[in-house]
Amino acid sequence: MNALKQYIDLYKEHQELVDSNSAEKLNAHRREALAVLESCSLPKKGSENYETTDLEAILAPNYGVNIARVNIDVNPAATFHCGVPNISTALFFNVNDIYAETARSCDSLPDGIHVGSLKRFAEEHPEIVEKYYGKVADINNPIVALDTLLAQDGIVVWVKKGVKVEKPVQIVNILQNGVPLMAVRRMLVIVEEDAEVTILGCDHTQNPDVAFLALQTIEMWVAKNGSLDYYELEESSEKTSRLSALYLNQEENSRVLIDGMTLYNGTTRNEYHTKFTGENASLKLLGMGIEDKRRHLDSYSRVEHLKKNCHTDELFKYVLDDESTGAFCGLVYVKKGADKTEAYQSNRNIVGSEKARMFSKPQLEIYDDDVKCSHGAATGQLDESQVFYMRTRGIPESVAKLLLKQAFMADVIDGIRIPALKDRLQLLVERRFAGHSLNCASCRSACSEEKEESC
Repeated sequence: MNALKQYIDLYKEHQELVDSNSAEKLNAHRREALAVLESCSLPKKGSENYETTDLEAILAPNYGVNIARVNIDVNPAATFHCGVPNISTALFFNVNDIYAETARSCDSLPDGIHVGSLKRFAEEHPEIVEKYYGKVADINNPIVALDTLLAQDGIVVWVKKGVKVEKPVQIVNILQNGVPLMAVRRMLVIVEEDAEVTILGCDHTQNPDVAFLALQTIEMWVAKNGSLDYYELEESSEKTSRLSALYLNQEENSRVLIDGMTLYNGTTRNEYHTKFTGENASLKLLGMGIEDKRRHLDSYSRVEHLKKNCHTDELFKYVLDDESTGAFCGLVYVKKGADKTEAYQSNRNIVGSEKARMFSKPQLEIYDDDVKCSHGAATGQLDESQVFYMRTRGIPESVAKLLLKQAFMADVIDGIRIPALKDRLQLLVERRFAGHSLNCASCRSACSEEKEESC
């Protein structure tokens, strides 16, 4: 049976309840999403761009969906303690898929930026939601279609023209429930002309004994001369699955950095779909994954160069141990007429055990001659000569391997433009490679009480 049927039936049976707990501009897209889901079949494991990920298996379990919008008994400000103690952020929360904020969330944000509930924003600014929501995300993607069918709220970040937001916006997604649950999350980011913002997203599972599915669609619009840095850190659990589809539209002279970091997870598929619709824009797309046990991480990217003089730097790195699996499938597309394009794509991986597996498929599709493009992939083991050299200097073998793995991830971490976050990630990566189970969400000693809500 198609795993989508249970969600299609759920929506049909409770359509009035789903719609009544959402907003008109979000409801307007459900009919199209339903038609797509009813007519599509999920890509099978081993098919094009899904070589290692089985969507059917991920969606098959009978997860609950909180369509009645029942509040979970959890106080995010009291239970979450930030693991980045030296960085001040404006802190917001998703508890499963219900938006929440602390009393001080917006206090430090300047005029001209709005962060809040997507449902409420759609009711107050329907013309903006109509202009941007569902316009860059591809409804034919089953992840997007299912998210569009069931998402009742979400988070919106709207930065008005010319506003430069100095303090990062931190959005913490907390998974917490007593029984299996699918959190249906939606995020809309609008950066208007000459505006700048940094967003840090964190995924945390607070009950590791319960199975969760985080279903997520992110739409990002960066206008002329706009700047957006987006960091995403996943620290979930072995029983947590995540399906995330990020769509980005960049206009003239815009600058974007996206850095996705997976430290702890169960089964994850991250998709990045980006388009240059204006000239002289740049994108830095980075990703890293540390996988062991039977964890799985699949990254897919499609970067479309549709205009002249745009630049892409893309780098994904994995370290795999035990029986874990990893996949990277990336495509750089250059349209005819998009001359002076520069696009560089690289995937490099370390496989540390005989049972770990890595699949890599970097691709270029170029229809213009006046470009500079390259792509490459390399998968191997730690250099034993380097390990031997370090041991001759009195460094134990385990420490030598730890240091080499840390060094391997350095250029992904170095892409972070928030110094305190970079320092903290270096520590978290070190602890991850050392085998510590403690993660950022439970690192209570890292923050003093007075910084609890602001760090």
